[in-house]
Parts: sequence; structure tokens; C-alpha cells
Amino acid sequence: MLKSKLHRHWHFGVMALLVACSEPQVQPENQVIQVTPEEEVSHPGSAVGRLPGPGGGVMMQAFYWDVPAGGTWYNTVTSKLAAWDAAGFSAIWLPPVSKAQNGPFSMGYDPFDYWDFGDYNQQGSTETRFGSKTELQSLISTAHGFNIDVYADVVINHNSGGDLEWNPYAGANTYTDYNPASGKFFRSYGDFHPNNIRNSDEGIFGGFPDVSHSVPYVQDWLWKRSDSMGKYYKNTMGFDGWRFDYVKGFGGWVVRDWVNEVGGFSVGEYWDGNAGLLQNWVNSTDRKSSAFDFAAYYKMDEAFDGNNLNKLNDDMLWKRDPAKAVTFVANHDTDIIWDKMHAYAYIMTHEGYPTVFYRDYEEWLDKAKLDNLIWIHRNKAVGNTSILYTDNDEYIARRNGSPGLVVYLNDSNGWVERWIPTNWSNTVIKDFTGNSNWEPATQGDTWVKIQCPPNSYSIWSPK
Repeated sequence: MLKSKLHRHWHFGVMALLVACSEPQVQPENQVIQVTPEEEVSHPGSAVGRLPGPGGGVMMQAFYWDVPAGGTWYNTVTSKLAAWDAAGFSAIWLPPVSKAQNGPFSMGYDPFDYWDFGDYNQQGSTETRFGSKTELQSLISTAHGFNIDVYADVVINHNSGGDLEWNPYAGANTYTDYNPASGKFFRSYGDFHPNNIRNSDEGIFGGFPDVSHSVPYVQDWLWKRSDSMGKYYKNTMGFDGWRFDYVKGFGGWVVRDWVNEVGGFSVGEYWDGNAGLLQNWVNSTDRKSSAFDFAAYYKMDEAFDGNNLNKLNDDMLWKRDPAKAVTFVANHDTDIIWDKMHAYAYIMTHEGYPTVFYRDYEEWLDKAKLDNLIWIHRNKAVGNTSILYTDNDEYIARRNGSPGLVVYLNDSNGWVERWIPTNWSNTVIKDFTGNSNWEPATQGDTWVKIQCPPNSYSIWSPK
């Protein structure tokens, strides 16, 4: 939602020192095994089709807070689609595309007219901050030409920009009189809380008029009618899925009914670091929707910025429900992780549907290293997960599918090495990041010694 952004700068140093092979195997007291259920091997993009390689898709959050105003953003994104496709991105998430109260300056989270994509002169402009309807349609068409899915940011908890009217349920004047230029979904006080059906729902955001999804008229316009918001976005504009904003503000049944009626991939922003609450929200949608894995996000911050990789043993949504976990390292609202390359190495090698933040990819981090991790995710990150070893500085996990991988994270200032059990017998393996030049052969009992550079990561799979 509406928050200020922090710019993060991250350095990544690698010592060119190789350590010779030596002995001991992982000691039992240091070994932690945690396995996600075999039947829950994650294929997160299956709801909308594209599964690039064995590991599944990768999403790009194709904006950040306060992208340049002036109606140029859609064209900026369109110009990058060919390169994103080559890198392996399978979907992009766009900011809210409809006209909002703040017109040409709005990031879209104060929605006014859901059918104005930049072609009606209202709320201070014709175009939105991001561009025109024609430019948006061109972006979506170009993305589909690259077989990239496009997800719409759906803000239906609240509205903004209505006129004042007398509200008998509130006993005061409220900004609940909506007369959109598109001629669709006129609203008045009875379409917001309180009303004759409900006084309130699960949450109000920022004092904005709180949309009442229990009102049949509201349901009709948002997802039920043939020309409803959801069906227009999907069938006319061509969106493939949805990112639902602030889902703490309304019941999971709303997302369930939307997806049942309209279809498409869905992920909800249930902003909470408690994995159990994230799972409860997914279940409240009858598992029609995924959720952003805020539990993993906060544990990665504790692990990588707090120099305690044991935190990666803690509860996360991807461990409970990998097919419904969308993992991320930063987004337009929150950017607290400084050690981002470790975090991206983590989400690209573990279960869940990984998301890359635009500024991390295009501005702040090493794009070649991110491209390498995306390739590894697509081609190697298959099967459920076994955590093999953790301490403050080291973390080793194994993906158990075919081909599978072993990821080694090192948060210390020196080279480290360790014997680990793999799923490969008498097989030469290599580090597909290039951070180590070892090419050891696994023993007949599948054990092998691997290494990792200081403050870095290595990812191993059959050569």
C-alpha cells in the first residue's frame, strides 16, 4: 500500500581463494532435516499456463513506488519485455491501471473509475500516471507475444474521489457519491460501510470509503456481470491474473468468488509475518489464491541481515503450502533486506513462485547474477526440499526432484566447505553460479564435499 520507500545498496565481495579438499562429514548434531510434503511439488504458474522449464515461472514486479509521472511508464515496460523474456520471466505484475483520485500523479491505490484506463478527462487528467489505454493494450499484447502473462493489481477494498452526499447510515456527509465518466459502476452511500446489510467488514484502510462486497450490486459490477470489472479486465483488456491489494480488509470469500467467476491466477497481499495466518487466508479462499510469503520475507531479513541463518529453519508459507506461496525480496511497499543476493539465491532455489522487484533487477543489483539465478530456478529447482545443515553462517538445502540441486549459502568472511548427502550417486556435479570451480564426483553412497565462497552462495547440480 502507500508507504515510503528505502533505497538499498548492497555490496558483494568474492575472495579468489580455493581451499583444498579435506574430510569430515556433517555431524549429526548440526544436521536439520525439514521436508515439504512429496505431493506438494510446486508448479505455481499452472493456473495460467506457462511453466518455463522444470522449476516453474518467475514474476517481475514491473513498477516501484513513484515511477516517473507523465504517462511514459507503460512504454518503458514494453521496451523491456524482450529482454525480460530472454532472461526467463514468465509473468509481470503491473500497478493499478485505472483512473484514481490523484489523476496524473496517482500510483493507482486510490481508485475512482475502474473502467478509465487513461481515456476520460476526469480527476485532473486524461492519461493515468502510467499512460493511455492504447499504450496499456500495446503492453499487454506485446507481453503475450513473448508468452509473458500480465497480472493486474486489483484494489477493491476502498475507493477514493467521490463527491460529498448525506449518508443516513453514517449520520453525516461522506465522500461516497461516485459518478464515473465511463458510465459504469455508479456508487452511493449504500455501497459502502455502514449500510443496511453490514456495518463493517474485516478492515478499513486509511479512512477511505470502505467498499461493501456484501451488496449484490457491488458483486455484480466487480465480478459477476458479463461486463464486470473482473471480466472486462480479463476478456477485453487481456489480463491473465490478479494481485489483490490489502486482503486483510475483506473476507477471503471475495477472492474465491472472483476467481470462481472470472478465472486467472491470483495472489493476495495478506501482510503478516505469521505463516499460520497466511495459510488461513489461503484456505479462506478455498485455495483459489496464492499469498505473498511475508513469513519468508521477514525470516530472510533476520537470517541474512542478522547473521543467523538458523532463522531459515523457521515457519514460512512455502514450507506449509509451496504451491500457494509467492516469494519475494522487496516490493513497492517494503524494502528492508540489505543482503539481497543471498535472499534471491534463497527464493530462486526453494519452493514457491519467486518475484523479482523492478529496481533490484534494472537498477540496484547485478543483473547477470540475477539472470543466472533465474536460469537455475527454471532448469534445476525441482522437487520438495530437505534442509541439510544450518548454523549462524552456513545453510545447505537440497531440492529432491530431477535434476534437483543443492544450494549452499555462506554468510561468513571465509571460504567454507562441507560433506553433504545428495540424490546423485557416482555423478560429477558443478556449481552452476560459477562461484566455485570445483567439479567433484559424488560417492557411491551419494555423499560429496562442496564449498562456498565468503559472503556468497553456490548451487550444485549434475554437470
